[in-house]
Amino acid sequence: MSINPIVEMDAATLSRAIHGRLVSCREVMQAYLAQIERFNPQVNALVSLRADDELLSEADACDRQLDQGQSRGWMHGMPQAVKDLAATAGLRTTMGSRLFAEQVPQHDAISVARVRDSGAIIIGKSNVPEFGLGSQTYNSVFGTTTNAYDPTRVAGGSSGGAAVALALRMLPVADGSDMMGSLRNPAAFNNVFGFRPSQGRVPYGPGPELFVQQLATEGPMGRTVTDVARLLGTQAGYDSRAPLSLTQDPQVFHQSLAQDFNDVRVGWLGDYNGYLPMDPGVMSLCESALHDFAALGCKVEACQPDYAMERLWQAWLTHRHWLVQGSLGALYADPRKREQLKPEAQWEVEGGLRLTAADVYHASVSRSDWYRALNELFERYDFLLLPTAQVFPFDAQTPWPRVVGGQSMDTYHRWMEVVIGPTLAGLPSMNVPVGFNPAGLPMGLQIIGPAQADLAVLQLAYAHEQLTQWVKRRPPGCLQNS
Repeated sequence: MSINPIVEMDAATLSRAIHGRLVSCREVMQAYLAQIERFNPQVNALVSLRADDELLSEADACDRQLDQGQSRGWMHGMPQAVKDLAATAGLRTTMGSRLFAEQVPQHDAISVARVRDSGAIIIGKSNVPEFGLGSQTYNSVFGTTTNAYDPTRVAGGSSGGAAVALALRMLPVADGSDMMGSLRNPAAFNNVFGFRPSQGRVPYGPGPELFVQQLATEGPMGRTVTDVARLLGTQAGYDSRAPLSLTQDPQVFHQSLAQDFNDVRVGWLGDYNGYLPMDPGVMSLCESALHDFAALGCKVEACQPDYAMERLWQAWLTHRHWLVQGSLGALYADPRKREQLKPEAQWEVEGGLRLTAADVYHASVSRSDWYRALNELFERYDFLLLPTAQVFPFDAQTPWPRVVGGQSMDTYHRWMEVVIGPTLAGLPSMNVPVGFNPAGLPMGLQIIGPAQADLAVLQLAYAHEQLTQWVKRRPPGCLQNS
């Protein structure tokens, strides 16, 4: 079967086609609904989908606005599915939990409201793990989301539904969120771009707690770096409801990303001198990508932070236990609700209940020391590179890998330890695709920039994309060729 050229357009091109009246908003919606009908039953990426007739009616209204010379923004008439952790007014937001299976918020999350205001038509939600916990997208409400390149493998998570829908052209661009690699890991597993912005770049909420939660952030995903930047420009910008949000004008992300990288200094962190176990093929594929950065003119060399990595993991456990207990503690306290929490969620809450105030403070000092260690590296390097995952997409029937690189995993998320560094330092970090293993499974590499250097990270990712064009490559036998 051939693919409709409308869904093959990247989001920026689609926006120009809509505004240039080369395609109607109705035609765009029809094309995407057909693509969803074709692929979603095989991968279960999109959930809580709205009725076709409602969506086509909204598309018609968008066309009438264009007839009158009116546009709501660059996403005018474009279909968008919101990650099922973010509140959507009038549309179910389950968070992948049976406890919230019928929850219908009365308001939009800040980033969702901004996407609506830019003209997007919300068609449904993208699937997530329960409460976003774990980088394997399955839950007891909707089931498992599987990989865009091999539906027997995992999608990654927690923005797994978003990444798969994006890769299979069921969405032109996608939103997600990232605490432990949730924008980066599924992007790597599905051969697309996922960007974790600097802490505060995208206002988070509105929510009950405004000051302590500084691990998770919402952000963009796309099939091109330009699309990622455009969506970031929509999501970003100060909001008084999020007092720690950054004030820089988000229009900066709508400018050209072309940049010269001759003599730019890039540090390769690798597996932290053997600290991180890696499955066969991950490191060799990522190391081969270093030649691409050299071809761009970058000066690439191996480097290491002056920091004990096991200390970072302990700081991570403390922060995560503390924050998850804060958000899920009331559910856990009710025995009837507790039994509906998956074991990993219960374990996180129980870990939080054992913490003292001193434990949290010392973990914050450890986190601060980590930031200072990376900041020292940024005195010598303009960017840092790190693999995005330690394993290739694994069997979708497996909740999480028990062994990686011959080493037993002691928690449900230890296999994703490679992503915690940028999170704990609050740094911008972007997954860029770097190719496939012999089985045709994708992998990615993280480009990490200094604090608030989001634009610079996007510019380097763009240069790498122009050189490699991995997203356009589809191995023989992959689902997208079916």
